[in-house]
Amino acid sequence: MPLVRTRFGDYEKHMFPDDIQQLAQQIVAASTARGLMLATAESCTGGLVASAITAVPGSSSALDRGFVTYSNEAKSQMLGVRQTTLMAHGAVSEETARAMAEGAVSNSRAEISVSVTGIAGPGGGSDEKPVGLVHFASQGPKGLTHVQKRFGDIGRDAIRMASVRTALSMLADQLG
Repeated sequence: MPLVRTRFGDYEKHMFPDDIQQLAQQIVAASTARGLMLATAESCTGGLVASAITAVPGSSSALDRGFVTYSNEAKSQMLGVRQTTLMAHGAVSEETARAMAEGAVSNSRAEISVSVTGIAGPGGGSDEKPVGLVHFASQGPKGLTHVQKRFGDIGRDAIRMASVRTALSMLADQLG
């Protein structure tokens, strides 16, 4: 059964693909059952991870807040990412992703967080950090974990949706 539907004429369109909706529903159920709150810290996904979670009815018992920290200044101000980290490693790095995940827990009521920072394109990439490079981190019962993905230059929307899947999978892992 779809979680979020929008009526367009004679057919219904889902806000997120079924697999994302199902994963978000599982996360909300597990988080609620365990009494653990979640937070997201997002850059290239611009709040899509939090949006997938809040598409689930009853998600207010699971999600404390989502930080959309697109700029380096926002990463520093809202999450406490150090300027030295950003200068030494860049916004798209393991170090920044880890600091974002830690900052999301430190600056919320959440016990579990996930962060996403990457290059969704179509521009902005380099040889060292190409379009499609995304770093993820999650803080929670299983500690601070990191995942790096190289989705390739598959298009901005596809990179962002693949990133939502990875981020939700990391939350599910922390809850599993």
